[in-house]
Amino acid sequence: MRILVVEDDLHAAAYLTKALNEAGHTADHARDGEEGYALAREGYDALVVDRLLPRMDGLTLIGRLRAEGDRTPVLILSALGHVDDRVLGLRAGGDDYLPKPYAFTELLARVEALGRRQSSAAGETVYRVGELELDRLAHRVTRCGQEVPLQPREFRLLEYLMRHAGQVVTRTMLLENVWDYHFDPQTNVIDVHVSRLRSKIDKGFDTPLLHTVRGAGYMIRDGAR
Repeated sequence: MRILVVEDDLHAAAYLTKALNEAGHTADHARDGEEGYALAREGYDALVVDRLLPRMDGLTLIGRLRAEGDRTPVLILSALGHVDDRVLGLRAGGDDYLPKPYAFTELLARVEALGRRQSSAAGETVYRVGELELDRLAHRVTRCGQEVPLQPREFRLLEYLMRHAGQVVTRTMLLENVWDYHFDPQTNVIDVHVSRLRSKIDKGFDTPLLHTVRGAGYMIRDGAR
């Protein structure tokens, strides 16, 4: 799993990222809420977020991601362990809450359980972003109830984007997961297909859903939020 640790205590963060890497995962570190928010939008399998962070607190970070449609599993870490604090964290969009101090073995088990839950969710047959709906079994896309005809490659592209709604999807990710290619991501095949897809799902509607993230890739999200 690719895991982002958002923790302002550098000693604790170094210990945790090292332990996660030794457990076979890939762990990155963000030192404050704003950096954590920016990195989280690049796409991770799970987030471990300290609640009390400088520049943007953990609950605000999670709330902003959820408002954009990002459903990456989040484990909240906090010295605030009262039941009311845990309820507040879960209602803010956290998937699990672990009070400090914690045992790494328990944290690891909880993060891996969140990852398994997310993998199961990948088996969903219907994806929705705002008024856009994709039905994998019927191979049908609609927006506001109107059917949107797509070519097979366009359908696969939209499915991948919707499965990662609210997250930045890079060109390389699209080449490897939609085209199964492993070559120079500077090729314009991505731009051409994204342009065609955007014209089909956004043209004629007031709120665009498919966005280009300059220098990073693409994101589909409910712009009405």
